[in-house]
Amino acid sequence: MTTMNAILNLESEINMTPGPRNTQNKWWDAVLARDATHDGEFFFAVSTTGVYCRPSCPAKRPRRENVTFFRHPDEAEKAGFRACLRCKPKSAAGNPQTATVKEMCRYIEQHLDEPVTLERLAEAFGQSPFHLQRTFKKALGITPRAYADSCRMGLLKRNLQSGRSVTHALYDAGYSSSSRLYERTASQLGMTPDKYRRGAIATNIRYTCTDSPLGRMLVAATEKGICAIQFGDRDEELVEGLKREFPFAIRKRDDETMRAWTEAILRQISGHKLNRSLPLDIQATAFQKRVWTHLQSLPFGTTQSYGEVAKAIGQPSAARAVARACASNRIAVAIPCHRVVREDGEMGGYRWGVERKRALLQMEQQGSERRTSSAH
Repeated sequence: MTTMNAILNLESEINMTPGPRNTQNKWWDAVLARDATHDGEFFFAVSTTGVYCRPSCPAKRPRRENVTFFRHPDEAEKAGFRACLRCKPKSAAGNPQTATVKEMCRYIEQHLDEPVTLERLAEAFGQSPFHLQRTFKKALGITPRAYADSCRMGLLKRNLQSGRSVTHALYDAGYSSSSRLYERTASQLGMTPDKYRRGAIATNIRYTCTDSPLGRMLVAATEKGICAIQFGDRDEELVEGLKREFPFAIRKRDDETMRAWTEAILRQISGHKLNRSLPLDIQATAFQKRVWTHLQSLPFGTTQSYGEVAKAIGQPSAARAVARACASNRIAVAIPCHRVVREDGEMGGYRWGVERKRALLQMEQQGSERRTSSAH
């Protein structure tokens, strides 16, 4: 699953411009994962059965060489395929209950790191648990619980493929670290998470280390954008931390290529607003993204409590989950988790030390005051 919100905005997904091979690889991954978020976006037909299906079809997965992809049911039927009687692919669009089911999917995606029971989902959408389950399964062919499991598994795979440690990958995908869940994910992956990660294609990461007002700073990036901004006392400590975060990545120091991004980050640390076009490569749950996006929207030099952030994203009871999202952020400054403080106004925790958090806030406030003074 390349994006958890694809089912909510199919047109924007279709209008993306990856090459045909990349698109088909993505679709095949969705078929293997029975990813309901792609229902309606494309359909796959199987030459050995003469049937076409939606991606989430619960039937046994075919061989890749027997599969052809189509964007519309009419295209599949013109090619001689008939609709699957099990998953009813034509009902993926035009069903009067589709909009509600999409909203249910969105709700589940935004709460992957919380237990979303059928009763809680039913309460949120004003339906009985029995009616909600029946409606959801009729539309997508799977239960809400199976859909949540599929979302978590997709995120876990992406985290492992990026080289993240098993512990981080499990937590970030919304799993606990219990041995029972480890065994469960191992059965779904077909191997242990660690073996799956070892078989992933290594990510190329460039990094640099430099002085900053907060001590030594490491900035690292993949081809998609910055994947880590970290602070420490020694370069060796920072490089070792990067290795722990991305143990199977190909890491290469590249001071010159990283210079422009590093200078932009240093300007923000010194009290200037960050260039919002700075590209970031973020692996996160939908909930974490909501928290981080909200933090980026806060006025420069201001703070909010964990509870205030939870209310701002529409989850007033999720203050502890907000704290976990802040603690899991590995891109300091660009994702300003230092702007979240305790309810009593105290600093609270910070991944790179409370003193650095206090110093960052002070420099931001001074920068904000300078801009206010110059405006007058």
